[in-house]
Amino acid sequence: MARFLTKEQLEGFEKYKYNSIDTSVLSNYVMHPFWNWCVQFCPVWVAPNLLTFSGFLLTVFNFLLFSYYDYGFHALTEENVTNDHIPSWVWALTAVNLFVAYTLDGIDGKQARRTGTSGPLGELFDHGLDSYSAVLIPTCLYSIFGRDELSPLRFFFVVWNIFINFYLTHWEKYNTGVMFLPWGYDFTMIGSCILLLVTSIIGPRAWHIQLPGGITPGLFFELVLYFSAMLTSQTVIIWNIYKSYRDRTGKMRSFWEAVRPLVPVLTFFTLSALWAIYSPTNIIERGPRLFYLLIGTIFSNINCRLIVAQMSDTRCEILNGLLLPYALVMGVVFLFRVSPMAELMLLTLLTIGCSIAHIYYGTKVVQEMCDHFKIQCFHIKSKIQ
Repeated sequence: MARFLTKEQLEGFEKYKYNSIDTSVLSNYVMHPFWNWCVQFCPVWVAPNLLTFSGFLLTVFNFLLFSYYDYGFHALTEENVTNDHIPSWVWALTAVNLFVAYTLDGIDGKQARRTGTSGPLGELFDHGLDSYSAVLIPTCLYSIFGRDELSPLRFFFVVWNIFINFYLTHWEKYNTGVMFLPWGYDFTMIGSCILLLVTSIIGPRAWHIQLPGGITPGLFFELVLYFSAMLTSQTVIIWNIYKSYRDRTGKMRSFWEAVRPLVPVLTFFTLSALWAIYSPTNIIERGPRLFYLLIGTIFSNINCRLIVAQMSDTRCEILNGLLLPYALVMGVVFLFRVSPMAELMLLTLLTIGCSIAHIYYGTKVVQEMCDHFKIQCFHIKSKIQ
């Protein structure tokens, strides 16, 4: 039977020690005290990974809920603003779900230390699911503004901005050996919860106004994401990597080995951007939710493989297998100039296939780690209880 983890990677996981630095004021002075209080109420027999997975399922539920009420992001277009196709309770429920998911993500590590079950599986499981949530959460927020404020193509680049920041954080750790927790994550999660909650109270039409200077709330939202990423994430990551080489505290890889993890994600960005921009039938306008889900799935797979490499201190893969069917479908679409229905069908089949492949990959990696360390993912052994 084919295995996804090599002997070298499993041996690398045995030597792995978690090393992180969190300088966020919000995280240290507000969220961590709150999480320390919350974890007291969690039974000691509850496995940390069960908390992580429960939080992830809440983000999946939110995604599915908005898919039902606003599949094509049309609910808030100009002609529908007065109808409020998305009920107010949907905004409120997703706000609560997101906050609970964020809280569970915050206490899973504390529960692991509390129950003596800390280990590499928990971190891999946590960050792997977070990489999938990187597409599930933003697409829910997109429904606040809709196509009228932000075109599907512009939101495609917003999503990729989120992907890149998430990926660069793990690329940074791949080279420095330290997880520098970004400030933006906590502020973004809390801000998203507040935004959804406020929308449930005042209604989505409040965001369809003109701000001073002719800027719309959707454009403001877009600009904030881009500039905050550049100022608080990307520049900090580059500085931390530079400092690790200057002070000789990091992995001290050669230049080509250091940038090797960037190859698959930049290749995928190029391919997906070409499809989104030059699609013969403008697929990003006709099937945006499927398109976002597809790129989010493949991105998560690429990111998970980087996490495996950086945690096991092994060489990162330079190409991702899911890019091959992606490129093949693109080739069919562009060479044969398929009909709109055919391109949408190919997108659907590709999304289903890649989702199955990614879920299989994640499941097998978890099983292989559980077998190696003789543990169970969702159960704490009785001797630890």
